[in-house]
Amino acid sequence: MLLIYNCERPEPDDPEFPEAMARVNAFADECRRRGVFVAGHPLQPERTATTVSVRDGRTLITDGPFAETHEHLGGAYILDCPNLDEALELAALCPMAEQGSIEVRPIVGVAANGE
Repeated sequence: MLLIYNCERPEPDDPEFPEAMARVNAFADECRRRGVFVAGHPLQPERTATTVSVRDGRTLITDGPFAETHEHLGGAYILDCPNLDEALELAALCPMAEQGSIEVRPIVGVAANGE
């Protein structure tokens, strides 16, 4: 998974929006061309987050992200790369790496229904 941190997306009415979208779409197309693209999703801003936790059987709901931090998760791509080297290469090609950072992290395979 490529986790995208600390990059600002231009809004649709921003003059930079078409170029930014073209670069993001080109990156996704490259991942598809390589046959590794599974999914990719941007996230709404942190102010739209709601955090849920359960403590001593009580559900606690808090507006906003889990923690106040300078690192803000902006979205993620799920890629099925054959090795870490390709995942790192694609992370470097991701246009958001130029202003933010891309954390590359393997997804744990968990069998469904005890399989």
